[in-house]
Amino acid sequence: MHQQIYLDYAATTPVDPLVTEKMVQCLNFEGNFGNPASRSHDYGIKAGQAVEQARAQVAALIHADPREIIWTSGATESNNLALKGIAQYYADQGKHIITSQIEHKAILDTCHELEQQGFEITYLQPEAKTGLITPEMVAQALRPETLLVSLMMVNNEIGTRTDIATIGELVKANHSFFHVDAAQAAGKVEIDLQKLKVDLMSFSGHKIYGPKGIGALYVRRHPAVQLKAQMHGGGHEQGMRSGTLATHQIVGMGMAFALAQPKLHVEQQRLGQLKQKLLQGLQDYADVQVNGALVSSVANYLNISFKGKNAMAVMNTIKSVAAVSSGSACNSHQSAPSHVLSAMQIPLELSENAIRFSFGAYTSEQDIDRLLAAITETKSLKKFEFFSA
Repeated sequence: MHQQIYLDYAATTPVDPLVTEKMVQCLNFEGNFGNPASRSHDYGIKAGQAVEQARAQVAALIHADPREIIWTSGATESNNLALKGIAQYYADQGKHIITSQIEHKAILDTCHELEQQGFEITYLQPEAKTGLITPEMVAQALRPETLLVSLMMVNNEIGTRTDIATIGELVKANHSFFHVDAAQAAGKVEIDLQKLKVDLMSFSGHKIYGPKGIGALYVRRHPAVQLKAQMHGGGHEQGMRSGTLATHQIVGMGMAFALAQPKLHVEQQRLGQLKQKLLQGLQDYADVQVNGALVSSVANYLNISFKGKNAMAVMNTIKSVAAVSSGSACNSHQSAPSHVLSAMQIPLELSENAIRFSFGAYTSEQDIDRLLAAITETKSLKKFEFFSA
């Protein structure tokens, strides 16, 4: 029996073998196991050097100063630190925050918490069907008292890209702070924080072939952005995030970011071809609707709703062959329809019959052929009709 085809890279990516190798070297006594904060002996100094090299590797991919990279436990913590840190430090400058209805739960739940603290949140509704959050939407929502705007660069369910460059100009002109969740963008799109008017940006290790449990928050130095720390106990990471640094995870994330840059464009082209092949094949055999904007999206993700009375049968066939998702990984255990698709005004029936395909480094053309062959075989056996009446 064939192993399931892995098409859930948006949920997590396997660790690259070169990343694993670097991480293992930081674990045992013969390796670089020291505490990076122990500067009084060689073990700690050597570990500290490894941490700083990784910091430079992350910074290089996004064109930032290494001193602007703050280590966290993942993008969820980075998002929490960014939003709560800005809101609580600059609360006297305004209590209005703008985000969107299709953000990751790490943003939405944090915003709900800030509402309990007296902040007013504007949740932008995306463009119907495409899921786009446009600069015009942001411009209309901005107020003199707007403290912060927080938007994701690439949506984790539909893959659409947000025009961060244009929105950043609008936010800066309004003298507000701009945070971007780039967990799904790093390694997929070019990020140049020397040009983008972004104050804070969140990253995750395990979305880019690094380990789980590690992330980073970019915090701009010029002009300086201040944050109220959310974790206390030693003043690590420039006082923004206390806690002993996990050298092996940090080194792993640094290596993953270093490996991403040389193959970014080639990989997007390769995955774009696989995405088109799968989409064409699905359209040939089933009645489907694409959720999201194909033109303004990364090649890695394809969100499809299956139509007709036999939609569930089609989906079951796909799930028997491939590991796919019916929403974001954070909510796949819940029976409620995707909040992203609901915000896009996708009808409930289509939202419930949606599958997110996400492609990555180990996805091959043979994988797509095998998936489509399974659908073709099922149809040929006349177990169900694919097209709605």
